[in-house]
Amino acid sequence: MDACYRIQDTREILSPGLIVFRELLEQNLESMIRIAGSVSRLRPHCKTHKMPQVTRIELDRGITKHKCATFAEAEMLANAGVRDILLSYNIVGPNLARAVEFKRKFPQVAFQVLADHPQPIAELGRAMTAAGQTIEVLLDLDVGQHRTGIAAGPEALKLYGVLAQTAGLKPGGFHVYDGHQHQKSREERAAAVNAEWDKVAAFRDSVTQAGLAVPRIVCGGTGSFPVYAEKHDPVIELSPGTCIFNDAGYSENFPDLVFKPATAILTRVISRPTADRITFDLGYKAVASDPPVGKRLTLPDFPDAEQVLQNEEHLVVKTSRANEFSPGDETLAIPRHICPTVALHKLVYVVSHGQVVDRWEVVARDRCLTI
Repeated sequence: MDACYRIQDTREILSPGLIVFRELLEQNLESMIRIAGSVSRLRPHCKTHKMPQVTRIELDRGITKHKCATFAEAEMLANAGVRDILLSYNIVGPNLARAVEFKRKFPQVAFQVLADHPQPIAELGRAMTAAGQTIEVLLDLDVGQHRTGIAAGPEALKLYGVLAQTAGLKPGGFHVYDGHQHQKSREERAAAVNAEWDKVAAFRDSVTQAGLAVPRIVCGGTGSFPVYAEKHDPVIELSPGTCIFNDAGYSENFPDLVFKPATAILTRVISRPTADRITFDLGYKAVASDPPVGKRLTLPDFPDAEQVLQNEEHLVVKTSRANEFSPGDETLAIPRHICPTVALHKLVYVVSHGQVVDRWEVVARDRCLTI
C-alpha cells in the first residue's frame, strides 16, 4: 500500500477502526480551495466528516460558509465556530420547532433552510412569526435528480414569490443539487451540468426581473464541483462534500478529480477458514452497505481479492495470498462510500506522519444533540 498510509504502531487501534490521515485531509482541502479559486466561493458540506475538528481546520483556512443536512450537524458547526450555516433540508414536522430553537440558541449564526412546497413554507412562517424570529429560506430547485425540489419555471417563480411574502421568512436564493450526474467523462458531465445550469440562470433572471432578490445559488456536490467552479457568476456558492475525505467510489466514478482517499479502515484477520479464504473483522456495521455486496470497499494489499461474503461483523475474501496471513494480521480497507461509513463510527483515529496522534469524536452522527 502507498507509503502515505503507513502507521508505525497500531496497538491502540481497536478494529475495525476508522483512520483519518491528517496530511491527506489537508492536501484534499488545499485542492478544494485551489479548484474553487477562493475560499469565499466555498460552502462545503459537513455530512462527510461530521466532526468539529475538521470544521475548525476549514475555518482556519478561511472557509466561513458551511452546509449540512441535519440539525445535529448544524449544531456541531455552530459549536465549532461557524457563523453561516445552510441546513440543506426541507423543514417539516418537529423540525419546524427545532428551527426556532436553533435561531434562539445561536442568534449569532446566519441560518438558512430549504423549501419546495407552499404548506411547509406557511407553517415555517407561522412558527418564526410566533417566536419573533426571521429565517432565510432557499428555494430547492429540481435539476433532474427528482429527489426533492421544484423545476425552474412559472410555478417555481410563484412559489418564490409566496416565500418572499410570508412573514417570518426571507428569500435566500436557490439550492441546486445534481447528485445524479455520474458521468465518468468530464466533458459529458460538464455538458449535462451546464444544460441544467442554463435553465437555473434563466430562471434567476426571471426572478430578479420580478423584483425579488436572489442573494445566492448553492450549487452541486463533489462530482459537479469543478464544473461550477469554472463559472464566474457572483452568486454561485460551491458545496462539495465527499472530497474532504474522498473514497474508492468517487475515485472510480470521477477519475478527473484530484482528491486522494484520506481515510481507511484498519481491519484484522480473525480466521483463515480454508486454504484460499481469509476472514476479517470488517462487517457492514463498520462500512457503508449501500454499495452492492463485494463492492463496499477495496483492499489495496489484496489486488486479487474477491469479497465472497459479508455479515454484520465479518468479511470473507478469497485470495491466492491466504496462506501468507494468520489471525491478528492487519490490513487497510478503503471504503467505497465514506459519508455513511463515518456515521457508523463513534470516533476516528488520527494519524500524522505515521503516528497515531489523536482521536476525534464523530459528534454529528446522531440525529439530535441538544436541539
